Amino acid sequence: MPTLVNYGGEDQFFGGGSLCTSSIDLDRLYSMGSSMDMYCPPHKRARVCGSYAVSSYEYEGEHLSSIEELPDECLFEIFKWLPGGRERSSCACVSKHWLFLLSNMRRTDLSGEVDKSAKEDKETMTSSSGDTEMVSCDVSGRLEGDGHLTRCLEGKKATDVRLAAVAVGTNGRGGLGKLSIRGTSSTRAVTNIGISAIARGCPSLRALSLWNLSSIGDDGLVEIAKECCLLEKLDLSHCAFVSNKGLIAIAENCRDLISLNIESCPKIGNEGLEAIGRCCPRLQSISIKDCPLVGDHGVASLVSSSSSVLSKIKLQGLNITDFSLAVIGHFGLAVTSLVLGGLRSASEKGFWVMGKAQGLKKVSSLTIASCHGITDVSLGAIGRGFTNLKQMCLRKCLFVSDAGLITFSRVASSLENLQVEGLDRISLGGVIGVISNCEMKLKSLSIANCMGIKDLLEGSPVLSSCPSLRSLSIQNCPGFGSASLAMVGKWCPHLEHVDLTGLCGITDAGLSPLVENSEAGLVKVNLRNCLNITDEAVSTLVRLHGGTLELLNLDGCRKVTDASLVAIADNCLLLNDLDMSKCGITDSGVSLLSSAGHLSLQVLSLAGCSMVSNKSMPFLKKLGGSLIGLNLQHCRSISGGVVELLAESLWRCDILS
Repeated sequence: MPTLVNYGGEDQFFGGGSLCTSSIDLDRLYSMGSSMDMYCPPHKRARVCGSYAVSSYEYEGEHLSSIEELPDECLFEIFKWLPGGRERSSCACVSKHWLFLLSNMRRTDLSGEVDKSAKEDKETMTSSSGDTEMVSCDVSGRLEGDGHLTRCLEGKKATDVRLAAVAVGTNGRGGLGKLSIRGTSSTRAVTNIGISAIARGCPSLRALSLWNLSSIGDDGLVEIAKECCLLEKLDLSHCAFVSNKGLIAIAENCRDLISLNIESCPKIGNEGLEAIGRCCPRLQSISIKDCPLVGDHGVASLVSSSSSVLSKIKLQGLNITDFSLAVIGHFGLAVTSLVLGGLRSASEKGFWVMGKAQGLKKVSSLTIASCHGITDVSLGAIGRGFTNLKQMCLRKCLFVSDAGLITFSRVASSLENLQVEGLDRISLGGVIGVISNCEMKLKSLSIANCMGIKDLLEGSPVLSSCPSLRSLSIQNCPGFGSASLAMVGKWCPHLEHVDLTGLCGITDAGLSPLVENSEAGLVKVNLRNCLNITDEAVSTLVRLHGGTLELLNLDGCRKVTDASLVAIADNCLLLNDLDMSKCGITDSGVSLLSSAGHLSLQVLSLAGCSMVSNKSMPFLKKLGGSLIGLNLQHCRSISGGVVELLAESLWRCDILS
């Protein structure tokens, strides 16, 4: 054996020194030609498992160096006795052949690792020396607080070669703790070979995310399961060839799994979920989306088996029925967050039973989207059964009307945040009912894309105020007009955040009562695409709330001019985010804004302001002392040269042009 280790023929590759003198030596490996991306089984080696890359020198007609004539089992013995990570990384830079041989060696195969003391291992894990820099391998990564490295490979960087380099480079330096791979349709995409290299070289892996990897299958996941028994989080998205076999292997070997996310994996079904429920007693979070083979049996087995610790459930686009909802209602004793979306086979009865079962009393956040089974009756049952519910989001539930929404707001005794989107059967009466029922508890109300809401034609009803409401968002509801806004403004005197995006029907007459009745002081106001708002309303807003206002968005308010900028400059003390995109402002307005010495804007958007020209450059430079973001897109009167000068002057500011 010493003869092999100290081999010194004429074509000697390693003479005792390091082959890598630079911290980026492993990067040289990435520049090898695509002809080296062929793989085949090992020639004669018995002790080294896995496949490796065939280097270009192995093609017919090329002369092999003497060390390359050694069989793989001899190279294995040589690599086994390398003293440390630097030397292994140096050898990995010689060729892809050597890289993949090294990447297929487990840490237990390395004799040099066995002799290290625990103290040396700890020092290596926390070291910030050149060794740690060398293994960065041009892959986005950082050292976690617990000594484990994290890596993220995306697009063209996601290849087997890079995974092999990561496996070799991170071995012995605290180990790879988190790995995220987001692939593409490239012909050089990640395969089972790269995943297997990670499995053998990174036994400390705790979190693995595989997205859009159509070239990997069960073999790679089985290797992860066998070698990475500490795995806690697994995320599989658009992995078309991963099936129940791979998931079962994970379940049987990675019993500390606490989080599982499966999306668009057409070969994963009930059998895999049953194994997870049976073998993973610590599972706390499960998310399953668009998996056609997943049905009631898999979901029910998973939920009932993990009832004591499962706290987050997210089920979307699945072929499950009322049976699954009933099981969740009975066994979800520890669930705090529940998301149900696109469950078209679940009926009113299933949602009613889920609420009546009284097993979801700990749920504080509930989201239901595109579920036809949510009706006024089932919504009332949910409100009564979810006694700790604080946040509720309803999206595109077509059969919910005013009656159901009012009943829910009355019986949901802990409700603080209500979000409603795409419910065309609710009217302004439903909104009024919610506000009146939740007058002492509701803190945030958001209504979006509800076409059934119409403006008041008669006098407003007499209602008590809602002092608890702090945030009001009404977006893209074309029937919501000035009369409705004025009425809501009178009922909600303690608003701090107001978002009225896309309400073309409101005017100064509707906005002014809301502004004037706000006692707490408005902090964030979004009036994007409120086309009929003018300088009068803006001036009133900043005059009354300039001492508290931090964000003001007037994007698309075409009737707003320089007069508003004058008012902002005179009254706003804390404003740090101002959006005047597509407004009727000019260079004069920008000049007046820059003259306000007390104003310290961090983000300023002037996108689409055609009357702002090159003359504003000195004013923008003056504002730039505090700016970190400046948007000048579609400002046709500002030349590219001026933008470049601004970029040089405002070097701390991100400029969009």
